[in-house]
Formats: sequence, C-alpha cells, structure tokens
Amino acid sequence: MNKTLKTSYINGAFIQSTAEMQCLENRNPAHPEQIIDVFARADEALTAQAIDAAYQAKQSWGMSNPMFRSDLLDKIGTRLLEKKQDLGELLAKEEGKTLKEAILEVDKAGRLFKFYAQEALHAVGEKYQSVRDGVTVDVIAQPVGVVGVICPWNFPMAIPAWKIAPALCYGNTVVFKPAELVPSSAWELAKIIHEAGVPAGVFNMLIGPGRAVGDTILRSDKINAVTFTGSENVGRQVAKITAERMIPAQLEMGGKNPLIILDDADLDLAVTLTLQGAFFSTGQRCTATSRVIVTEGIYPKFIEKLTHATQALKVGDPLVADTDIGPVVDAKQLAQNLKYIQIGCDEGATLVCGDQPERTEEDGFYFNPVIFTNVTREMKIFKEEIFGPILSVIQVEDYNEAFEVAEDSLFGLSAGICTTSLKYAADFQRRSSSGMVMVNLTTAGVDHHVPFGGNKSSSFGPREQGTYAKQFFTKVKTAYQLPHIA
Repeated sequence: MNKTLKTSYINGAFIQSTAEMQCLENRNPAHPEQIIDVFARADEALTAQAIDAAYQAKQSWGMSNPMFRSDLLDKIGTRLLEKKQDLGELLAKEEGKTLKEAILEVDKAGRLFKFYAQEALHAVGEKYQSVRDGVTVDVIAQPVGVVGVICPWNFPMAIPAWKIAPALCYGNTVVFKPAELVPSSAWELAKIIHEAGVPAGVFNMLIGPGRAVGDTILRSDKINAVTFTGSENVGRQVAKITAERMIPAQLEMGGKNPLIILDDADLDLAVTLTLQGAFFSTGQRCTATSRVIVTEGIYPKFIEKLTHATQALKVGDPLVADTDIGPVVDAKQLAQNLKYIQIGCDEGATLVCGDQPERTEEDGFYFNPVIFTNVTREMKIFKEEIFGPILSVIQVEDYNEAFEVAEDSLFGLSAGICTTSLKYAADFQRRSSSGMVMVNLTTAGVDHHVPFGGNKSSSFGPREQGTYAKQFFTKVKTAYQLPHIA
C-alpha cells in the first residue's frame, strides 16, 4: 500500500524527509496487515534541531501577550472538537480503544485546550505587604522555559493535551515526543497546532525511538523541565537523569488500583464499576481497576454476577458500534497479557473466565477479559501492573481487612470503595494513601479541571491538570521594590 511519508514538526514546519531516514509503519491492531500511515523516524540530530528551535523561541513566547496565547489555545480546542469524529476514528484504528471511547478522548483533549485558554488570562502573581516600610513585594510566576513532553501510547490525544496545553498556556515552549505506537494522532495534533498559528519554534513534535529522541531531550542542557508519563522503570530513569541535571521533572508511572466492595454496597453498581474500571479501554489505563477486594457477605453473588457480565462483553473491531472491548495495542502487549494468565494459574489462582481462542497475528490482537479468584497478596498478579484486562478478586472478612489489603501496594494512584456507609466512605477518603480516591465511582474516571496524580511509585513531582499544573509549568520569582520618591 502506498502511503505518503509523514514527518516530524520542527520550527513551524513539517520537515522534508531524506533517503537516510528510517521508516515507521503505523499498523491497525485490529487488522495488523493494515498500514494506517508511514512515518520518517527522527534521530538525535533532528531532536537537537527541534530543541534549538524551542530554545530560540522561548523568550518571545514567554513574554507574549496572554490574550494571544489564550486565543491560540482556544482555536486549537475548537478545531479538536470540530474534528472529534474523524480524529476519534483514527485514534481507534491506531490504539485499539472503541470508537465511543476514542471520540470521548478527543473531546477531552479539545476541552483541555479550551480550559487552558481561559487559564492563560488568570492572574499568575501575588502582591504582598513587606515588613519594611515603603517596600513592595511581588511574587511573579514565570515560565520555566523549554519543556520536554514525553507521552505514552494509551491516550494519544488526551495525555499530550494535558501536558502541551498548560505548557503553552504559561508561556513555555515545547519539544514533544509521542509514543511510536500511536504517531498518527500526534501528527494530526501537530497539524492543528500549526494551523492555529502558533509561532515557529514554540511547539515541536518528533516521531522517533526513545533511545534517540527521548534520551536527547533528557540530556540536552537547553531543556529546562521534563513531563513524562509511562512505565515505572523508564520513569525512574527519567528521574535520575533530571535529578543529575537539577531540572524539574513531573512523572506519572502507573498503578495497581484497588476497588473495595463492602457487604452494604449496591450489587449492580459494584459490578458496573468493576467492568468499567477493569476492562474498558482494554484495561490499558494507569487508573484501571486491577484489584477488587470484596467482603465475604456479598462475595458469592458479586462473583456470579460479575462473571456473567464479563462473559457478555463483546470483544471485536473497535469501529463496530456494539463492540465493548477492542484489541490490545500490539503483539508485545498481547504476549504480556497471556504471560500473566500463565503466571496466575501457576501461582494457584483460579481462572474464572477469560479463556483465549487460538489466533494468528493476522487475526488482530484481541484478548478476552480475565477474572482471577483465590488470589493472595503474595502473587505477582496481585502486585505487578499488567496493563491489560486482567482482574484479581480477593475475598476478605470486613472493612478493616479490606483497607489493609488495598494499601498493600508499591503504587498509590487511584483507589475506590463501593458502599452505602458514610462512616466507611469518609474513613477511606481520609486514610487512603492514593492520590485520587473514588466513592461509588470507577477508579478510572477523572475530570480535566482538577489535579491528577498519585503517591508512592505512581507519581513524582507536582500534579497534572487543572490550575495545579501551574506548580510545574511556572517558576516563582520574588521581586522587592522601594519606590523612588522625587
């Protein structure tokens, strides 16, 4: 299939490809033989060129009129919302989530840009009265400079939006590296940003491997801050490099999120929340529910109803209207999911449902959602982030034991409880070590105008999204003045 070669975006233009450039084929995980787009891979030299462009543009953009920035961000958001059907179809093709989920993701991306369009006009400083007579004190929030933005593949529109929009809002320039598994959404986002009229050098996008593009971004002395979402292992490497360079880092690195279900819970609601949290988006969310902790009184009915509802889910082409779960993103992720089924069985857990049919790679990377029972806290399926639709269910005696089990994790991103007890709901909200706590809601549902982030090994640095993004994307200067009196 002949495809026009698409390229990275540097200094206000999509660059010209050369014969030496390696090519990347973006394939549809539902139909792996289908090539969506072909891209020219960026290397270290192109990355350095993009960083130089962002560095040259940072002073003028940092001093630009906030209304100018607001108008541009609003224009980007409007265009994303206008194109959300087409962009949603593209996203579903390259990442595998259902069309409904993909359209909602593009919608969120558009609303993020519009939120930060308004935020650009809000006051970013404070005035204090000095303890010294006649002295005035201004605390000024200024842009940090050039921000490296490194994004994962599971939300190819929303996650870039919630990093790029606040970066631009607060006057920073951007060097953006999307995941190579989902370059088409990133390319379309870059096109929209270009067409909105963002000045040359302010935004740059590089499609290429982490060892070339990502490493160059991390080690460049012209990069002033890095925001990263991805695996814990890579996040720790990012933290080490940025700490050595003494620049700010914002890291989101995953979760092993619990949902407690107490005897007094609404059973139907508990099943619905579990299905949505564990299996939708093919379980490929850092906020996905991966551990359900159920008290013994409701446990038998819950397992029966959850199993029936899970088996009724339709796994298939994400563009088909009645599909509930699309394919996982690629063959590597499928193999990892299958490996964890074997691990769970070998460790002694009971596979309640999720038998996988024999498929060749040409059939698509489909995976039936899995439920394990008889899980113990020592098992790998209980401890490790799988990043797929594989759920561990643990039976406990009461709320106190449920809370203890929920807290038994190196991660602390999102945690939920399903109960009609105000006492237990309030206690869980107060004592949970997770950065986000849900009561009678799925662990995976978050809003764009409030802080996002976790604790422990899930997150590092200031929170993302909402007005709290200012804590990372600006630096504070304290300015003293004694007015001259003629």
